[in-house]
Amino acid sequence: MDFTYSERVNELRQRLLDFMERYIYPNQETYRRQIEASGNPHHHAEIVDELKQKAKAEGLWNLFMTDPRYGPGLSNLEYAPLAEIMGRVSWASEVFNCAAPDTGNMEILAEFGTPEQKEQWLKPLLEGEIRSAFAMTEPDVASSDATNIQLTIERQGDEYVLNGRKWWISGAARPRCKIFIVMGKTDPHHPDRHRQQSMILVPRDTPGVTIVRSLPVMGYLDNESHCEVRFENVRVPASNLLGEEGSGFAIAQARLGPGRIHHCMRAIGAAQYALELMCRRAQARVAFGKPLAEQGVIQEWIAQSHLEIEQARLLTLKAAWMMDTLGKKAAQKEIAMIKIVAPTVMTNVVNRAIQVFGAAGLCDDFPLASMWAHGRTLHIVDGPDEVHKRSLARLLLREQRLPQA
Repeated sequence: MDFTYSERVNELRQRLLDFMERYIYPNQETYRRQIEASGNPHHHAEIVDELKQKAKAEGLWNLFMTDPRYGPGLSNLEYAPLAEIMGRVSWASEVFNCAAPDTGNMEILAEFGTPEQKEQWLKPLLEGEIRSAFAMTEPDVASSDATNIQLTIERQGDEYVLNGRKWWISGAARPRCKIFIVMGKTDPHHPDRHRQQSMILVPRDTPGVTIVRSLPVMGYLDNESHCEVRFENVRVPASNLLGEEGSGFAIAQARLGPGRIHHCMRAIGAAQYALELMCRRAQARVAFGKPLAEQGVIQEWIAQSHLEIEQARLLTLKAAWMMDTLGKKAAQKEIAMIKIVAPTVMTNVVNRAIQVFGAAGLCDDFPLASMWAHGRTLHIVDGPDEVHKRSLARLLLREQRLPQA
């Protein structure tokens, strides 16, 4: 295995790092002020559009797209360190058109969409003109088992009719969110539980689609706008089906594999940023006659944080390498492991940083409180830790299965 960054990746890393220094870090307060001044927590901050034009002009655009028809054609391993850099600031990925859930939605539209679907929805998403949402999780069932979902997608002539509820639908309240990819059941009685589901494209302004509420995350009601959405007799053309009937579960798995690499590397980037903030604070702050950096317990936190970040980064790069060279199925264990490890590292490191900052770490003068809240959600999104541990244990037990007598 070779995780050495290629010359191309090193060049992109340097350009991204320079862009972050020039435009992202200096505008963190601008971003926050623009959201607050609008009076709308889901407001699209003007600074994002301004910086998007700069990113596009510098060729730092759609970097996540492995398909060279739609992006630079980077592998998962090549994109991973770039996702880490963007993950250092929560809203930075959008500047480069590399923000979830759009990334996953663009990937499955590119892979499973018809030419008409690509023209209508993929093209404006690739240009950064619109945003999208992915509607899978439901309030009435344990959605960690995706076969549980209950929203119905019923064929009636040349249309499909949707009925059901979804929640934690990221981005649904954003003004620029124009399209939902909705997962529901087209054949609830199919003997194969994994062939009961389908995915379908639903424009946000379709009659019967109601944004019920936006759900705060640990008290934060922010631009991510995680929403509860109701679908009542929502009618869309049959041509809006993504792939074929019964392929919804498989498409979801295709979407989640690369997405977990992205999530984990962004989490590692946030943890790295928190460690750097912790080090600066520890050197600048004096307590009991000496800088915090000279206190043994602080030194232990800093060292332990670096160890955890480095381990998580290497494991994630290994998972990305395996996906690229051996395929997603061969990387099942590694994908499960990083989804367990990366959120744990992020919340641990940010928690230590908050402690070093003291009371200041609890307020929004610094990014740590919101970083911790976001990191805590990663223990649940894209499958809770326990589900990934269960999958990992089963794979390991299968490998060590005793021979039959």
